[in-house]
Amino acid sequence: MFTERLQVLVSRAQRRRLELEARRRRVSVGALIREAVDARAPRVPLDERRRAVSEIKEMNGGRFLSTEALEQIVDQEREAPLRAIRRTRRR
Repeated sequence: MFTERLQVLVSRAQRRRLELEARRRRVSVGALIREAVDARAPRVPLDERRRAVSEIKEMNGGRFLSTEALEQIVDQEREAPLRAIRRTRRR
């Protein structure tokens, strides 16, 4: 649940771009802005994420997936909602 209110001034052109993108994605402008904030200022600091990636790369043994396999799984999971939307639109 969102509890903090923030006022941001943008140019007319920026607002138009935000509204067009929000409409295209069928989300609110606020949702689009929250997504951008999370992308630019992630909850986990960059140095911690890099350390975690480094530790994962150093893992050896048959029970761990390769970095490439993990990236493929992440890509598939990320694209799953898009595939569902495309299937819905085709109907």
